[in-house]
Amino acid sequence: MTDTESIRNPKSEIRNRLPAWVILLGIGVLFVAALMALLLIKPPQKSLCDEPAPDWTLTLFDEYRGDLQTDSVSLADLRGKGVVLNFWASWCKPCEEEAAALEAAWRTYRDQGIVFVGVDYLDQDPAAKRYLEKFDITFANGPDLASKISKRYTIRGVPETFFINPQGEIVGCRKIGPLTESELRQRIAEIMPAQ
Repeated sequence: MTDTESIRNPKSEIRNRLPAWVILLGIGVLFVAALMALLLIKPPQKSLCDEPAPDWTLTLFDEYRGDLQTDSVSLADLRGKGVVLNFWASWCKPCEEEAAALEAAWRTYRDQGIVFVGVDYLDQDPAAKRYLEKFDITFANGPDLASKISKRYTIRGVPETFFINPQGEIVGCRKIGPLTESELRQRIAEIMPAQ
């Protein structure tokens, strides 16, 4: 190639200087990056606001059945009651912040047609039971086996809480993050069964 050809066609000069393996490596890196980006991009999650709550069945921890006299409970079993469905985990520090408020609210509203159900998310039974004991949690709790319930509710993290009215509908939207006592009072008022 003459100097005048190089001046006229700078791309051919670059191609001649770069070995083929460098070009293939660059293409490979771009391909892997594009593939990873596609795998990491998730479709938008369903909002679950003001709509029928997905049904679920939860096997309860033996020592943590609350007022329920059963080994498992489903949303259908609780029709006619307001349900506070709380997703938590023993390794979750924000869950610890709301534990006392949840237990206090359950003790306040349990005789008024409100049921609290805790769903232990991505956890191990011994650690979960230690957490429940540490925070003196007495309302119904159980493990989310194979993450079936959390998948139906498109859980984004813990703690996450849903408020379900007596007709089985989610009232408002999910609450992501720890609940305060005042938030609990306000949201429970929205799902209180007619007396």
